[in-house]
Amino acid sequence: MATARVNGLRVGYEVIGEGRPWALTPGGREGRDAPGLRELAEALAGRGNRVLLWDRPNTGGSDVCFEGDSESAMQADVLAGLLEHLDMAPAVIAGGSGGARVSLLTASRHPGAAAGLALWWISGGVYGLLSVGMHYCAGSVQAAWKGGMEAVAALPEWAEVIERNPANRQRFLDQDPRRFIATMERWLAVHCPSDEALVPGMSDAEARALGVPALVFRSSASDIHHRRETSEQVARALPNARLVEPPWGDGEWHERQAARTSGEAPGLFVRWPLLAPTLQKWSEDVLPSYGEA
Repeated sequence: MATARVNGLRVGYEVIGEGRPWALTPGGREGRDAPGLRELAEALAGRGNRVLLWDRPNTGGSDVCFEGDSESAMQADVLAGLLEHLDMAPAVIAGGSGGARVSLLTASRHPGAAAGLALWWISGGVYGLLSVGMHYCAGSVQAAWKGGMEAVAALPEWAEVIERNPANRQRFLDQDPRRFIATMERWLAVHCPSDEALVPGMSDAEARALGVPALVFRSSASDIHHRRETSEQVARALPNARLVEPPWGDGEWHERQAARTSGEAPGLFVRWPLLAPTLQKWSEDVLPSYGEA
C-alpha cells in the first residue's frame, strides 16, 4: 500500500491509469478495497483517466483521527491535501453515500481541488440523517462513557482499522475519553436535520456557491436513507449540476443490503462500475479536454 503524510496523518492510497484525474470515495467506513470501487476505478482508467483510490482517515489502513467539525469535513481536508500531494488537483471528485458528502465538502472547502463533482446516494431526510449519525457515532460514545478508550478500541466497527494499521490501537488509547465523547457528540450533531443545511456540514448557501460542473444521480424513491428529494434538491442547489437517472432499478439499495446480508454479494457497491459510461460521457461533455488550459 502506498502511503502519504497529509495533515500529520498516514493515508493509504492507490492510483490507477493515466489521464484526467479522478478521486473516488465510497460510503460508510469502507476503505479503498470495498468491492465494486476498484472495478469502477478500472472502468474509468480504461477510458483514459487517472483514478485515485484512498483510505479516508478512520477507514482501511489509514490513521484514525478525531479532530475537526465533523468526520466528513476532516476527511475532505485530507482528500484535498492528498490530491495536492499527488499533483492531481483539480480532479473530478466523485463518491456515493458518505463519499458523496466528503466529495461535496472537499469542493466547498477547497475550491482548487475540484474540476467537477459526481454524486450518488446522497444521504438525506430526517430518518436518513439521524440514522447515519447514530451509526457512525453512537457505539463509540456509549463505549467510551462506560468503559473508556479500551472499550472503544474493542468495538467491532474499529477492528479493521486496527488490524490493518496496528498503531491505531495506541491512537485510540491516547485519546482522553471526555474529549473523545465531546468529539463524537459534535460529529453526531452535524447530522441533525437543518432547514439551512441540506448536506451535513455544508450550508445551502455554500452549495449555491459551488460553481464547478456537477453530475447528480437521482436516488431511488424506495430508499429511505438516500432520499430521492435530497438528490433533486442538491441538483437544484448546485448552479452547474445535471440530474440523471442511475443505471439500476428503484430497489437497488435494498437489493444490495439483502445480498450483503445473505452473503450473495460481498458489499453494497458491487454495481457501481455501471456508473462508468455515464460518468465518462458527462466529463467529456462538460469538462475541457484534459491538458487544455
